[in-house]
Amino acid sequence: MSGIIFDLDGTLIDSAPDIHAASIEVMRAQNLPTLSFEQVRGFIGNGVPTLISRCIAATDEPETPELHARMSGHFHEIYETRTALTTLYPNVEPTLRALSADGFKLGLCTNKPEAPTRAVLAHFGLADLFDACSYGDGPYPRKPDAAPVRHIVDLMPARHFLYVGDSETDAATARNAGIPCALFTQGYRKTPIAELYHDAHFDDFAELRAIIDRLAPLPE
Repeated sequence: MSGIIFDLDGTLIDSAPDIHAASIEVMRAQNLPTLSFEQVRGFIGNGVPTLISRCIAATDEPETPELHARMSGHFHEIYETRTALTTLYPNVEPTLRALSADGFKLGLCTNKPEAPTRAVLAHFGLADLFDACSYGDGPYPRKPDAAPVRHIVDLMPARHFLYVGDSETDAATARNAGIPCALFTQGYRKTPIAELYHDAHFDDFAELRAIIDRLAPLPE
């Protein structure tokens, strides 16, 4: 059996528009200048605490624990069930369903908190496809620490594993976990692909199955 572990934001879903919209509400509530879509998009990937710190750092306002706590709490409150602007990347759903139907075990490893993760998976009807999940507010350190990936590996009875992500954080996570990595090039990555740990990269999810058959094939 083979296990394929996916990142979420920037890999399966483009959540940047909803995250940007939520950041605008949070920053306006604190009388801070709002940031552009491209700025906020570049802050995604290391969890809400880092996102909030980067948003504050992009203004002239000094970060204090109190300000960070207010903004983080507000962000969680308004973003928890927000899905209106979020979209699946092309060919994600048919690829996931085909992999599951063919016998691959699917895992989800995200720095996104559990509540909004569950909300977006339910919104797109994908929740039933994942055999194991790890969230950013769970008991393990956030990626790029290897612990959440190793937790998923321990839960899935597979011989081969492949990690599928889009960013610098994902490349480092796979490297730290010691498993092969396929990088989706249409996500939130800022570093040239050649400078990141990876065994394969792809532009469209229609290309992923051929990579999986090479790096994490089902046992014959």
